[in-house]
Amino acid sequence: MIFGYKRVSKKDQNLHLQDDALNNYKCDKVFFEKESGVKFRKEWEALYTQLRSGDTVVVWKIDRLGRTAWELIKLMTEFKEKDIRFISISEGIDTATPMGKIWFSLNAILAENERTVQIERTVAGLRAAKERGRVGGRPKGLSPDAESKMKKVKKLYAAKVSIAEIRKTLDIKSNSTVYKYINYH
Repeated sequence: MIFGYKRVSKKDQNLHLQDDALNNYKCDKVFFEKESGVKFRKEWEALYTQLRSGDTVVVWKIDRLGRTAWELIKLMTEFKEKDIRFISISEGIDTATPMGKIWFSLNAILAENERTVQIERTVAGLRAAKERGRVGGRPKGLSPDAESKMKKVKKLYAAKVSIAEIRKTLDIKSNSTVYKYINYH
């Protein structure tokens, strides 16, 4: 059986390139997910448990399976022991051939290096921003509009107005928001 596997790391990314490649390859069954390659991947585990001797795993690109050379080489060793063929379409890897095995090893190392470089760039960018006085995340405190609304909520609450009436008067959608404003210091 020919199994396809496609994955994107972020919820807003799409699978179109991978869809096209795997559809052209005529996979019998395709698994897909939107999950980081460094986290637990439920769909990959589901595919992996179905693999039997003689099956083939096809991906659009090798880094869809993992981010470290060690992880990928370990996986290929398991595939070899179980007589499972691996194909990476964009890199032209086919472990049924001697050259495919070599290309796999080289691409596994490159995939790990690419991930390491991405992490280094992110850390360097955060450090540079911090040196300039910028920090990530949401700004602390309330916006001017929220602060104004919070003062009105506290005034109405002190006047013994009900939570439901405060919400209606100030057009606040939830009780929890009213309570956050009441308890805000």
